[in-house]
Amino acid sequence: MPPDPVRLADTEAWLAKAEQDLRRVSILLSVDPPDIEGALFHSQQSAEKALKAFLTWHDIPFRRVHELDELGQQCATADPSLSSLAAQADDLTKYAWRFRYPGAPYLPTLEEGSTAQLLAIEIFNAIRTRIPTAR
Repeated sequence: MPPDPVRLADTEAWLAKAEQDLRRVSILLSVDPPDIEGALFHSQQSAEKALKAFLTWHDIPFRRVHELDELGQQCATADPSLSSLAAQADDLTKYAWRFRYPGAPYLPTLEEGSTAQLLAIEIFNAIRTRIPTAR
């Protein structure tokens, strides 16, 4: 049976937004000087949107949250092979807010930005391979 076209379109829209955030991360880390704070934010956003794509594909309702631990646990319930990666995703949650407002606790390093980027890419790719109709 072919997938529901509305659910498929919604899933693909989440994936497209997640991929767009990954592109932004690459751009922000490649400028001189790099915008590490922006890259961290978009790494979190990419992972969040990829997890929401997976939940959408599986028709699992989710709250409008930025907490990747919650979203990741929901994904792991549907696919236990995502458990480890879902747990790692929580490391990105703090970047949804940590550097978005004055008074940030510290200046992030380029290494931190690169590590977040790699994790976001890993999450995106893991999700994309688990959605049969995704590019």
